[in-house]
Amino acid sequence: MSQKSSQSHESTSGLEQEFENAAVPLSHRHTTRSVSAVWFGFPMILTNAVFGGIMAYNLGFWHSIIAILAGNLVLFAYVGALSYLAGNTGLNFAMQARKTFGSRGYIITSAFLSTVVIGWYAFQTGLTGTIVNATFGWNTSWVIVLATVLYTGVTFLGVRALSVIGMIAAPMFVILGLVALYFVGQHTDISQISSYKGSASGISMGIAMTMVIAGFADSGTMTADFTRWSKNGKSAVVATFSAFPLANVVSLLSGVVIVSAGAGINPAQNGGDFLHLLTGHNPVLDMLALLFVFINLGSVCTHCLYNGAVGYGHLFKSKMRLWTVILGVIGGLLAVIGVWSYFLNWLSLLGVAVPPIGAVMIVDLLFMGHIASSRPETTYRTSAFACWAFGTVCASIAHVWFPDAGEALIGMVAGGVAYGIVQSRSAKKWATA
Repeated sequence: MSQKSSQSHESTSGLEQEFENAAVPLSHRHTTRSVSAVWFGFPMILTNAVFGGIMAYNLGFWHSIIAILAGNLVLFAYVGALSYLAGNTGLNFAMQARKTFGSRGYIITSAFLSTVVIGWYAFQTGLTGTIVNATFGWNTSWVIVLATVLYTGVTFLGVRALSVIGMIAAPMFVILGLVALYFVGQHTDISQISSYKGSASGISMGIAMTMVIAGFADSGTMTADFTRWSKNGKSAVVATFSAFPLANVVSLLSGVVIVSAGAGINPAQNGGDFLHLLTGHNPVLDMLALLFVFINLGSVCTHCLYNGAVGYGHLFKSKMRLWTVILGVIGGLLAVIGVWSYFLNWLSLLGVAVPPIGAVMIVDLLFMGHIASSRPETTYRTSAFACWAFGTVCASIAHVWFPDAGEALIGMVAGGVAYGIVQSRSAKKWATA
């Protein structure tokens, strides 16, 4: 089937064209509100409440807030820059990466991130099963199967479905989060929460910042898959701001408050998970809590699956929806066999290897775009790969020997600065040649 007839088939079936292999034309761009809903609903998840609670448990109330704000400032600058490029060009992540890493080299970065993000999807799908099992006693494996079917089905509908689930998931998180805090408030007060000093010293401010950044390093780097639908670069940045810092801070802060109030169950592991506070009151609230798990974690799962499907769709010159089904099933199987047991190792990988990719692309396409636009296309751009490797090595060194420094930020800065220096010297050689 030709691309034209395939697109026509999607249109007549009521499904929007996803433009896996071409820039999104201006005629198909979405409103700022619609794109913001895609990003806003993404970080407003129970997993972030867990993260926030773990930070509070180790750092105390105020230090965890500082780490959260600092991490979100970095995320906004990082994801916002990549989103600006996407809004201006309409290109997805794979097509952006082609300009920086080469006509064949981009396959490596795109396949890497598209695979990593499916690991995150698998983790969150598995988490759905474990949370429902712990709270309601349902069989974990069967819940994971149900979640896989639901999340794959929503993603199959396309980017507009992501916008809709975001519009539902974010308000639901806020409302039920406030209900949980209401129950907490029956037994504590604000002064007790704000004076919480933490009960451990297992992580530093730098590690906490890395947790904030790593949580969205993969999909944040692939933000172009979402923000290419924006009217322009400015609209894309506004959509990013709705996620970082707004939604991300709210969800992380909810976990901080839960643990600081002494309402967390095993906060060293479960952080600020507040689902237990919503159950056991009445059947209506129990049902809402159950729906909340699927809708809330479904938001992040569908976004991750969409990233992976768009990436593999472009790599194989195929359709996003075909890869949604393939990757959805693979991720579901990984979830059933227990991929979430490798959660901490996954976060380390995200914090070390992913941020330098985006940093190199930002320097190449935004700060040095005048050079990139006039540069002839090559198969592999060794300078881009070398600087990605340099940033990853620096982040790895920080992870092993200087964990307090924050490996994600170090890798990002090292990769970006190295690339800027290499390209500046190359430009001078071209000018004098």
